[in-house]
Amino acid sequence: MTEADSPIDAQTLRLVKAIADTGSLTAAAQALGFSQPAVSQQMRRVEARLGLPLVERVGRGVRLTEAGRVLARHAPAVATALEAVAGELDELRGLRTATVRIVGFPSATPTILPRVLATLTASHPGITITYVEAEPPEAVTAVREDRADIALTFSYPGDRDDPHGASARGLAVRRVGTDELLVVLPDGHPAADEDVVHPAVLASENWIAGCPRCRGHLLELCGRAGFEPHIGFETDNVVAVEGLVAQGIGVATLPALGVASFPPLPGVVTRRLPPGEERTIHAVTAHGAERVPAVAVVLSVLARAVAVATSGAAPATERTALQN
Repeated sequence: MTEADSPIDAQTLRLVKAIADTGSLTAAAQALGFSQPAVSQQMRRVEARLGLPLVERVGRGVRLTEAGRVLARHAPAVATALEAVAGELDELRGLRTATVRIVGFPSATPTILPRVLATLTASHPGITITYVEAEPPEAVTAVREDRADIALTFSYPGDRDDPHGASARGLAVRRVGTDELLVVLPDGHPAADEDVVHPAVLASENWIAGCPRCRGHLLELCGRAGFEPHIGFETDNVVAVEGLVAQGIGVATLPALGVASFPPLPGVVTRRLPPGEERTIHAVTAHGAERVPAVAVVLSVLARAVAVATSGAAPATERTALQN
């Protein structure tokens, strides 16, 4: 069978993926800029050549058959390969224009993203960045569903809900840096006299923790220290965490990038935990995405920006000094 005779081409895959996303031939046609009759005719022609139905009617809409779902599942990988071809051609033309879609965790937005944008503006002004905030599980999903090219994520040792396990299967996960974990204490707390605070000395404290999905590392950290933390307050807002600590409501742990993402609050000190207490920062992409020149450039710039941001995150002694 020649390429011209093949019943499956890039346009067919894009069409099937659009039907899967919209649940309608009409909406898929609108999304791709075609007329509804043209889409219907294309689907009938492909089904005839495949000898398999790709869609079936359900009420007033349509849904994919098993054969249609097979095509839709492979569509993002094919789209990435096509982008790689177009990207390499752009590279030959001097990379004058390209768009890279990034999804990143909240504390990366004020600490890492500005460095990425500044570097790209100076070195590759033809690359446009779009950016959306999301926690790691949602960011990984965005890459899988081809709504993002790069997901900037993190994981902790002992994570009970690691987004880089089953949910990232089939994707490329690159380690791009580490982010130190700090303990957050009210000013005047006895443990604040120490440069390094062992969690065991805080066993009797009230703790401020993230949501149940986000507190896995805190539970694992305290478990290794021989106690279960008494969690009195729950919030994923790092500013709120420091505000509660400043009022003596409890103690907490925060990553250094989270601490560095806003001006220090009075009444709060941060101290280091024992060595090795850190989270790993990852860049998640589709396999082969690095062959797209613009994506490769952004991955390189991103790794350098993470290195600068994490080395420049204010250590505990500096953050205390800023408040005094």
